[in-house]
Amino acid sequence: MIFLREKAIGILNALGTQKEPFLFFTDFEGSKAFVSAVSDLKTTPVFFQIDDNHHLPEIETARLTTFNKSPISFEDFQMKYDSVIDHIRKGDSFLTNLACKTPIDTNLSLKDIFSLSKAPYKLLFDDSFVVFSPEKFIEIKDDYIYSHPMKGTIDGRLNNARDMILNDPKETAEHVTIVDLIRNDLSQVANEVTVEKFRYITEIQTNEKQLLQVSSEIRGVLNSNWNEQIGNILFKLLPAGSISGAPKPKTVDIIKKVEGFDREYFTGVFGIFDGSNFISAVMIRFIEKKDNQLYFKSGVGVTSRSDAHKEYQEMIDKIYVPIY
Repeated sequence: MIFLREKAIGILNALGTQKEPFLFFTDFEGSKAFVSAVSDLKTTPVFFQIDDNHHLPEIETARLTTFNKSPISFEDFQMKYDSVIDHIRKGDSFLTNLACKTPIDTNLSLKDIFSLSKAPYKLLFDDSFVVFSPEKFIEIKDDYIYSHPMKGTIDGRLNNARDMILNDPKETAEHVTIVDLIRNDLSQVANEVTVEKFRYITEIQTNEKQLLQVSSEIRGVLNSNWNEQIGNILFKLLPAGSISGAPKPKTVDIIKKVEGFDREYFTGVFGIFDGSNFISAVMIRFIEKKDNQLYFKSGVGVTSRSDAHKEYQEMIDKIYVPIY
């Protein structure tokens, strides 16, 4: 069920042409993808919930009692951060999403986390990884394509948190960069691309605190036969701009050089085609299991206006489960 890029594109196009409902997920760079007709999912170790569409495992009774995280030290984070800043100063990138891999300890299994997490986009792949994402990637309905890049996070308990993040020059510049990148990305596959909503706030409740996150909505117009080219459309937009950076190709090179680990499926995308409409999400808020150890992968957007201490804290704040 895992296919290399070109094979996956062909299968997605074929399923789209037949208007056969399917589920897919890709790795970060779009070099490979899982693809399955929804009717065949019962024979796979994949479970998902995307809005009202779902394929769920048997729910086990569980309760969150332990959730500990062991992030890298600030000194180690700053070494990676400084390397990114050096590339930004050289003009190699305007914005780079820097991710870290954090060991966590919890009494919950990946299946428990999938079942208990409150998030609009959830995916569980065997006993390998679980995603509980708040960020939509692209949505297609009525021949319109939408993207909702999410960029900017703040602790909702802070006084005037909404005003602080909406009026922060660094956060504004970072968000503008991503909106411009996504608008250019959508222009590769759609016409009449416009920003419909700019910098609106959504709230996320975690096991520790409330977070506020900033998103925008961008829309374009597709040809009426878009379903026949759904594989091409999807892979042309990868990797997702909000979790890579700008300019995208050079920034992806920086990410590979600096982060020190393989993102694999973290920051890939997953989604479903129901025969008429298509909706997908970015694979952030991601926990994977390797050698019986759980790791949480989380990232932050670094620009020339960034502050290392604030970015380090944001990276830690994003290590949570939405279970409360």
